Amino acid sequence: MARFRTWVGIALAGALSLSLAGCSSTGGKRAEDARKAASAQGKAAVNTPRWTFAMITHSGDGDTFWDIVQSGAEQAAVKDNINFLYSHDDEAQQQAQLVNAAIDKKVDGIIVTLAKPTAMKSALDRARKAGIPVITVNSGSAESKDFGALTHVGQDETIAGEAVGEELNERGRQKAICVLHEQGNVGHEQRCDGVEKTFDGKVQRLYVNGTSMPDVQSAIEAKLQTDKAVDAVVTLGAPYADTAVKAKQGAGSKAEIDTFDLNAKVAAGLEDGSLGFAVDQQPYLQGYEAVDLLWLYKYNADVLGGGRPVLTGPQIITKDDAAELADYTKRGTR
Repeated sequence: MARFRTWVGIALAGALSLSLAGCSSTGGKRAEDARKAASAQGKAAVNTPRWTFAMITHSGDGDTFWDIVQSGAEQAAVKDNINFLYSHDDEAQQQAQLVNAAIDKKVDGIIVTLAKPTAMKSALDRARKAGIPVITVNSGSAESKDFGALTHVGQDETIAGEAVGEELNERGRQKAICVLHEQGNVGHEQRCDGVEKTFDGKVQRLYVNGTSMPDVQSAIEAKLQTDKAVDAVVTLGAPYADTAVKAKQGAGSKAEIDTFDLNAKVAAGLEDGSLGFAVDQQPYLQGYEAVDLLWLYKYNADVLGGGRPVLTGPQIITKDDAAELADYTKRGTR
């Protein structure tokens, strides 16, 4: 893919000190049906014991970003003969309770996100004391090792933000707003931090109520109407990109809309020019590798990463890449 620019080289240099948190997209029934069909038809490629792994994420309801993570995890679970349990809650205390419930079930391994690390620490301490191996995924790379996890799988959010800042420079942008849709998510702040670090222009943060798309749209539209100097809007999740496009149209603005994360609508927006670029952190790979690494640990005591996060991104995706990725987004693996 001609325009992919992988920042892995830079990320490896910074991976020890930087942290990350995930983001989200809207959900649908098609991805769920595809996962069920694939799982029903799949066969294990190994004859190891049927261990039970639990994945607990900070996803809200109806979130296609996490549909893709879950799909990758389920496919790896089929291959590895794993009984896979998935649960989620966007409230940190509730997510911690789900981790404790998995521990009570005496699962053989836990995969967990750390979007709000402080609330999760005691639950992960309990998992460690119970002898249950843990892998963190998507969010929490800075806390992962201290919390006793084997490794972390995901994107470094600060470096992802730096990639966005560099891309905005290449596009000649002068003033950007960074739209934060989830209060308290450390990864979202890190993304905007990264943009500010490398972008030569000005960056303003716009906090919105991510649970209400009408509120998001009106907030972005109001900002674009009052500040005509804004020539770039950076959203931190795929569904918010489409909402930002609508806000741009309502405000009569010429600002470019760019986004973190990828889904079918984002791919279509890149192709038709309504979006400038997207940052892909490969959520399918995050779920798949997390299950696979837990299986490797249980089977062979393997640990990947050497104390550093296993990076799945970022990759800058533009119109040149959109057509090739469209089929993957429709099947729910990108």
